[in-house]
Amino acid sequence: MKEAKRLWSWLAIPCIALAVLTGSILPVLLVRGFYTVQIGPLGICEASGLTRQQAAEAFGDVMDYCMGRRPDFAAGVLPFSAEGASHFADVRVLFILDLAVLAVTLLFLLGLWIAYRRRTALPRLAGRTPGFWAACGLCGIILIVAALAVTDFSRAFAIFHGVFFPGKENWLFDPATDPVILLLPEEFFRNCAIAIAASLLLLCLVLALTGRKQKK
Repeated sequence: MKEAKRLWSWLAIPCIALAVLTGSILPVLLVRGFYTVQIGPLGICEASGLTRQQAAEAFGDVMDYCMGRRPDFAAGVLPFSAEGASHFADVRVLFILDLAVLAVTLLFLLGLWIAYRRRTALPRLAGRTPGFWAACGLCGIILIVAALAVTDFSRAFAIFHGVFFPGKENWLFDPATDPVILLLPEEFFRNCAIAIAASLLLLCLVLALTGRKQKK
């Protein structure tokens, strides 16, 4: 019985890490204000020739499609090519996968909490909770990725696309045929990465502080 509980503790570590990771990405995907407040500072209207409202509506259409809220791709008043639309179809798969992984991991962790809250807690591993070890693993990954991004964000951006869209080049947009890329400058993605990293670090800090000491 004790070994079985320890197994659940080990299984909880990757589940907590995945829940924290996917949960940290979610606000950037759902909060449209995160984009609209950057329209002016990033010079999006000047680059695209759209008004602020048109840019916001075009971004909203793109995100609605990527989040599975509409069946067909659209970008407001902007035209797009089949190749450009195919990239956003790939992005849609990743975004929906993020939601699915978050839902599954949260359900699993909720089941563990319900199963053990009225009895004994899951065994600690080396005196630490599974959340503590999940936080340590995530922090290590964040530091490695951040080191690459800080030194050369453009290279990190290209590596990201190579990893998540292997063998594809449809993410290399031509503004002449897919002006939607003018709504999404590299600086915006950099700010997304910063926001996600900040959320991750905050959640990891909470997990580390709450899971570092053995209860007496």
